[in-house]
Amino acid sequence: MALPPESKKVFFENLSGAGKAIAVLTSGGDAQGMNAAVRAVVRMGIYVGAKVYFIREGYQGMVDGGDDNIKEATWESVSSMLQVGGTVIGSARCKEFRSHEGRLKAAHNLVQRGITNLCVIGGDGSLTGANLFREEWSGLLAELLGQGLIDAEAVQMYDALHIVGMVGSIDNDFCGTDMTIGTDSALHRIIEVVDAIMTTAQSHQRTFVLEVMGRHCGYLALVSALACGADWVLIPEMPPEDGWEDKMCQKLSATRSRGTRLNIIIVAEGAIDKHGNPITSSIVKDLVVKCLGFDTRVTILGHVQRGGTPSAFDRILASRMGVEAVLALLETTANTPACVVSLSGNQSVRLPLMECVQMTQEVQKAMDEKKFEEAVKLRGRSFENNLKTYKLLAHNKPSSEIVSTGFNVAVLNVGAPAAGMNAAVRSAVRVGISEGHRMFAVSDGFEGFSKGQIKEIKWSDVGGWTGQGGSLLGTKRTLPAKHADKIAEQIQAHNINALLIIGGFETCDRIKQSASGTKRRVFIIETMGGYCGYLASVGGLAAGADAAYIFEEPFDIRDLQANVEHLTEKMKTSIQRGLVLRNENSNENYTTDFIYQLYSEEGKGVFDCRKNVLGHMQQGGAPSPFDRNFGTKISAKAMQWISKKLQETYRHGRVFANTEDSCCLLGMRRRALVFQPVLQLKPETDFVHRIPKEQWWLKLRPLMKILAKYKTSYDVSDAGQLEHVVRNLREPRESDGAATVTV
Repeated sequence: MALPPESKKVFFENLSGAGKAIAVLTSGGDAQGMNAAVRAVVRMGIYVGAKVYFIREGYQGMVDGGDDNIKEATWESVSSMLQVGGTVIGSARCKEFRSHEGRLKAAHNLVQRGITNLCVIGGDGSLTGANLFREEWSGLLAELLGQGLIDAEAVQMYDALHIVGMVGSIDNDFCGTDMTIGTDSALHRIIEVVDAIMTTAQSHQRTFVLEVMGRHCGYLALVSALACGADWVLIPEMPPEDGWEDKMCQKLSATRSRGTRLNIIIVAEGAIDKHGNPITSSIVKDLVVKCLGFDTRVTILGHVQRGGTPSAFDRILASRMGVEAVLALLETTANTPACVVSLSGNQSVRLPLMECVQMTQEVQKAMDEKKFEEAVKLRGRSFENNLKTYKLLAHNKPSSEIVSTGFNVAVLNVGAPAAGMNAAVRSAVRVGISEGHRMFAVSDGFEGFSKGQIKEIKWSDVGGWTGQGGSLLGTKRTLPAKHADKIAEQIQAHNINALLIIGGFETCDRIKQSASGTKRRVFIIETMGGYCGYLASVGGLAAGADAAYIFEEPFDIRDLQANVEHLTEKMKTSIQRGLVLRNENSNENYTTDFIYQLYSEEGKGVFDCRKNVLGHMQQGGAPSPFDRNFGTKISAKAMQWISKKLQETYRHGRVFANTEDSCCLLGMRRRALVFQPVLQLKPETDFVHRIPKEQWWLKLRPLMKILAKYKTSYDVSDAGQLEHVVRNLREPRESDGAATVTV
């Protein structure tokens, strides 16, 4: 049953935290992004007038008590935490909290400080413990009263404990949220290692067996296998059939015979066979050496997956969850069940904590009972789709098993190059070949199309493309209308029945900016994006920016002056760094140089300025795990849609593509991949500025201002109060991302 919304349209300034005390703790294994969540809880709590406390060393600190373990937080105390991995307030396993006596001590320590609101960042065990603590609270207070440790007034004043959970786990093993804090960063670590290993493996014709974390959940292994184009993956939810050893070796041998110089096998630490016997990385290595004689090495990633700087995604996810957790605590009543803050598509939602925990435990129960297909379904539709896509792409069918459709399909890239394009092309080519089509690659976009730069592309031609940045096919910004007649001639000459076009209005990959260690300095950064302020806004939230100027939100000299004054006051505190982002086309008069000169002049004697125009470096570099995975899956879905449409519209030896849905855009809307006819998109699009008329991410901009200590409003109806969708727990687990055009 879903939690009822307390109010549909409430601005957070009406939700006062005055007189309330909130404590935040991290428990269980650490995960990158936990510090961003702690920072958001502290700053949002202080912003609404509540007292906020750190509880150090998780439940152990709550049990031990003392001013060192339970300490009031200040705005400045969470400065420079955003980019730090792990958890700076510490985490520890606590046996004592599992006992009634331990929880009694913890309750006493909280009551002494008036704390009745708890934000717990951890896994399902930590959240289950928090819920038990909440259920026992009134009984614990009665015991403390009976022992004379608190008085009756305290029992009445602190009669209810409110709990909100956030899931910090690199395994993405919690039902009810699309992503858990730390998962994306862990994938970054894995892919960094894979990319580094690939160069040495190619140099020496080696096979590498990578063991990644995942004792009970194979998400990291599965997605990293998709993201790097691994030859084989072994995960707990999909034990291989008997005889897998021979099949794997045959696959490795076949790839070598086609000229591939390396093989990658990814093994989750909890991988097992059909009989429950463990499949370790050393077993796999010995098997390859014995059967094939390949030079084979093992790399066990271990805790390196938990380490390092959190990714931009994890910083944003954790920040949004932290703000939402405070809002949930402000709105909770004695009758409100404990909730967990989750990600549903691109929305923060609140779900009943114990329902999510119980569903998570059902997965393990299904695996213990060897009901592996059921376990995969319980993991969610996204996990299931990842698995299907991997099987589709990783195993080349013998040509004798492929039934030719007689259709020719062409793939091309258009617009600016973007990391992930090559992964999408690889996926399209391999799925198309599996479907029985002849696949053609078009070089240099529509311009190359008009010049006849078209050639057939085979399965092995796209090997190793997943991790390549840019566009290996080449891309141009030339629009098709300029060469329409010549393109039509090429379509006829090559008998092209369908086109898969990968590109968009504007696409960019990444922002990298660090100002740590610099005192009294403000960085003015110009980002790309055309007239779309997504990069500046979301990059600003991820980097803890003080301001982000974008085209979608007009600003004037008064706004600039207010921002300068805000920074000047900030620099007088212990926070002595500033970051300002400006989208390249945010304003034709208030240029990056103008803003830099304004801040430099007005900040004289208080801070100095530096500017940086990031430019095309944002389009360069290797694609992130998300871009590789999303590009792979969305392109596979596009090719399957094309195959279906070709069959449906084929009559009398011809394809009749004359209906509205013969030209569709495939993209993510909330939680679903949607094919939408391009004609229907016309009313929603600002063609002059090449952006949608409505941008979902604009709702995130107030969060950046709140966490930078600006006074602003935040519409709760755009946050967790939108929908509480327990019924959708098993729906696709995705996030908004790039789009693919299918024609």
